[in-house]
Amino acid sequence: MSAPRRTPGLRAISSAVAWRSIHNFLTNPAFLIPSLIFPLFFFASFAGGLSSIGDVPGFEFASGYTAFQFVFVLLQSAAFGGVFTGFAIARDFETGFGRRYMLAATNRNGIVVGYGIAALFRALVTWTVLTAVALVSGMQIDGSGVDLFGLFLLAVLLNIAATLWAAGIAMRIRSIQGGPLMQMPVFLILFVAPVYVPLDLLSGWIHTVASVNPVTALLEAGRGLISGDPVVIVLAFAIAIGLGFVFAVWSRGGLRSAEAAG
Repeated sequence: MSAPRRTPGLRAISSAVAWRSIHNFLTNPAFLIPSLIFPLFFFASFAGGLSSIGDVPGFEFASGYTAFQFVFVLLQSAAFGGVFTGFAIARDFETGFGRRYMLAATNRNGIVVGYGIAALFRALVTWTVLTAVALVSGMQIDGSGVDLFGLFLLAVLLNIAATLWAAGIAMRIRSIQGGPLMQMPVFLILFVAPVYVPLDLLSGWIHTVASVNPVTALLEAGRGLISGDPVVIVLAFAIAIGLGFVFAVWSRGGLRSAEAAG
């Protein structure tokens, strides 16, 4: 009598999902190139094309406008790395791989973990290229090694939160048609934060919205870290960790929806 077939547990399924997603990312130019081009385009547009904004009265940032915008593009790429992973999840369900994962896994939380590992890998590749380009372009860094570690840790936490948000959408809709629902809220919340100038230089409704936007605290903390003058650190990390917990519950609900759909 043959032994019963064992189905993968959390570690095995997360490794399988992560490996396949990373392989697809590295070998498919349609996935790799946009992940690199978009952040570099934004960085060149903001830090280069708008660099004269750094000369306006009241703009005081010791590390310069390049570093000021680098923090935004870093956090933006962290968030959109999670969103693009949501696209991959939806695509896998459309092509049948998502259902295969669901049937194969004994602990289906490992599916989300695997996609999360792939999202972080995607982000790390992007950050490596972005940071190299920023340094070559003369970006000034006044923060210490500990400060920079804190900046990138903040980006990691945002990437995790965005991945969980997008996974919740993707597993509920299970179609790439859910892409706008993953992307637009993230896009809007990022661009109603102090993108081009500090919060104090904003006025009108955009200042009101930016004042209560959680991304504002992340940007201010990140910019403080890169300039060696940390501010609102506890608040920023509390927000990033809190978003992760909230969207973990959200993604778990998406997973249950996918389970119920068979």
